[in-house]
Amino acid sequence: MRTIIITGLSGAGKTQAIDCLEDMGYYCIDNMPPALIRSFIQLTSTGKDIEQAAFVVDVRSRQFFEDFNQAIQEFDQLEIDYKILYLEASDQVLLRRYNETRRTHPLSEGGSVRSGLEREKKMLEPIRKAADYIIDTSNMKTAQFWGELRDIVLSDENEKTFMVSITSFGFKHGTPLSTDMIFDTRFIPNPYYVQSLRKLTGNNQKVSHYVLKHEITQKFLDGVVGMVNMLAPYYMKEGKYSLSIGIGCTGGHHRSVACANELHRRLRESGHRVSLEHRDL
Repeated sequence: MRTIIITGLSGAGKTQAIDCLEDMGYYCIDNMPPALIRSFIQLTSTGKDIEQAAFVVDVRSRQFFEDFNQAIQEFDQLEIDYKILYLEASDQVLLRRYNETRRTHPLSEGGSVRSGLEREKKMLEPIRKAADYIIDTSNMKTAQFWGELRDIVLSDENEKTFMVSITSFGFKHGTPLSTDMIFDTRFIPNPYYVQSLRKLTGNNQKVSHYVLKHEITQKFLDGVVGMVNMLAPYYMKEGKYSLSIGIGCTGGHHRSVACANELHRRLRESGHRVSLEHRDL
């Protein structure tokens, strides 16, 4: 039986993931204690007509969540066909989602969603590192998110399931957490010092043209794309199907945004699945 374990940050889209997989014919169980997954698989192997299943496992399981690593080790020993899908989103997006739904975080102390998120990220960090797929849902609409899930589930070619997550940011606001690589674009001439461009962002065509017209920018982007194309097969060989890249400049408004947009375009043309977030806009 093909098994997908869905985990990740609260509010990142696990319920939507279950809805999508149900539509694709998966038998889905939400809030499943990890220790019971093996029992379920053994039960369904005795003549039950279930060929694919998905389980949501997260911090709502409380003490049961501590059994996650042991359950995964048992899966490996029994050669169970499973993949771990980890969902995440930026702090700003998660806080907004909680504010809109008026729900409390399962790990919040005194009603503080932010403190709950911080505790949850620390708790889930080892599982994130072990995940086969990581999807950042910060800027994804439902249709796009479902499309990413279908690509993961239906694709038989590893190259099509490798995911590159790009985040633009400003160094003065701090570097993003959980990135595999960070590139500093502060060597590129700054549009901030061009009066007509100062109040615009890297999403504006004039700013983008100003940033990308420099030879050093083109060499930089060529180098990053070449590095990703070179590393992707080796990541997949080690069982990792995602790469998170941070592109930074001083404020996160001009150079990093323009470069992140262009990097996103080039990598998609190279055949990669790519997500894009402008953290500090």
